[in-house]
Amino acid sequence: MRKLLITILFLMLTVTVVSAQEPVTLRLWAHQEGAFNAGTQALIDAYMAENPNVTIQMETFAYDLYIQTLQTALPAGDEADILALFGSWVCSYADRLAPMPEGVVDTSLFFEAALDGYTCNEGVYGLPQEFNLEYGAVLVNKSQFEAAGLTYPPAWADWEAFIADAKALAQTGNDGLMSVAGYHFTNADAVTFSFLAGILQNGGDYWNEDRTAFTFNTDAARTTLNQMVRMVEEGIVDPVLFNDSANWGGNAFFTGQAAITLIGPWAVYLKEDFPDFGEFDYVALPSFGGEPHFAADSGWGLTVSQNSAASDVAWDFLKFAAATSENALEWNKTSHTIPALRSLVEDEAARDAILADAPWLGSVFPLLPYGRYIGDMPDRDLAFYDIIYPYILDTLQGVMSADEALILIEEDTNSTFG
Repeated sequence: MRKLLITILFLMLTVTVVSAQEPVTLRLWAHQEGAFNAGTQALIDAYMAENPNVTIQMETFAYDLYIQTLQTALPAGDEADILALFGSWVCSYADRLAPMPEGVVDTSLFFEAALDGYTCNEGVYGLPQEFNLEYGAVLVNKSQFEAAGLTYPPAWADWEAFIADAKALAQTGNDGLMSVAGYHFTNADAVTFSFLAGILQNGGDYWNEDRTAFTFNTDAARTTLNQMVRMVEEGIVDPVLFNDSANWGGNAFFTGQAAITLIGPWAVYLKEDFPDFGEFDYVALPSFGGEPHFAADSGWGLTVSQNSAASDVAWDFLKFAAATSENALEWNKTSHTIPALRSLVEDEAARDAILADAPWLGSVFPLLPYGRYIGDMPDRDLAFYDIIYPYILDTLQGVMSADEALILIEEDTNSTFG
C-alpha cells in the first residue's frame, strides 16, 4: 500500500511539473513610445530567457488609437493578456481587469501616489512602473539667470524670493509685449497641478471627506488662485501670450522665451531638438506650507486582463518587471522615468545609477514622499482641461474674478459625477 501511494504521489508531481512547463503565449499591449517600448521589450526578453516555456508578444499602437482600442476591446473581451495603462485610467477599467492575487507583491514597496491609481475598491489591479510628476520643480536657464545678475542655480527660501527672481528675468520687447516670461506656469498641466498643490499646501483639500464630491470653493483654493493672479500682476508672465495654444512651456523654455518653466522632468528630453541650447537645471519650488505636498497622476504601469487564460503567468511577469528592483531600475533608466519603487530612490547605489543618466532628478527625489494621488475622478481629462484650466486661465487673463472662477469650477467638476 505504501509503495502504491508513493507511486501515485510521484505521478501527481510529474504531471504538475509537466503542466508547469507547458508552453504559454501572452500578448502585451502598449502605446507607441520609443524609449518605453525599448525598456519593455528588454524586460520581455529577460523574462523569456528565465522562463523558456513562456512567449510574450508585444503589440504597440499610436497613442490615440490605443485609447480607442482599449475602449472597444475591453468591453468585447478581445484585449491582450497584459495591458500597459496610465495609472489614472485603471479604475475605469477595473471591472475588466484581474485583481492581484494575494501575496504576489508587497505593495508597500511602491510610493503611494504611484500605486493608488492601481488600487480600486481596496483591490490592486496592476503595478506602477513610474512616478508621474508635473509639479514640484522647474526648469531654469543658466545664461538668463547670469545675465540678470542672479544666483545660479537658485535656492528659493520662499515665494517672495522666487517672485523677485522671476520679475528680474521677465523681458518686454520694443512693442511693449512680453518677449521672455520670467516664470511660465500657464500651460494646462502647470496651471492645474499648481492649483491642486497650492490647495494641499495651504492646508485644504479639493475632495470632500468621503471623496464623493469636489470642494474647490474654499479658502485654501482662494489663497492659491490669488497667488497665481498676483504673479501675473507682478509682470512675471503674460497669460495671453504664454499658454497652451501660444508659446507652450516646453518650446518656450528651449527657445529662450521663458527663463523659468513649470513642466514635468520628461520635458528635459526636448533639449535634443534644440542642440544649441546652453546649460539648464531643474530646481525645487518653494512650498506654501512647511511640507511640499502635491497632487500627482499615477503613471504608466502594467495590468492583467481578467480574460487571460494564464493570468498567473501574467502576474508573475508583472512582479518581475515592476517589483524586482534591478529590472525596474533598467526600465526607468531606459524610459527616462521617475521610479515608482521606493527602493530605487532610497537605495544609494540605485539612486546614483539613475542620477548618472538624469542628474536633474536630484531635486525631484526628495519630493516624492509628499506626493498624493489625484484621486479617482469620474473624468480626469474633462475636469482638468475643460473645466479647471479654462476657468483659471480666464481669471489670469482678467476675464473673471477668482471668486467667480472657484464657484464655476466646483459646480462644473461636480457635474461630472454620474
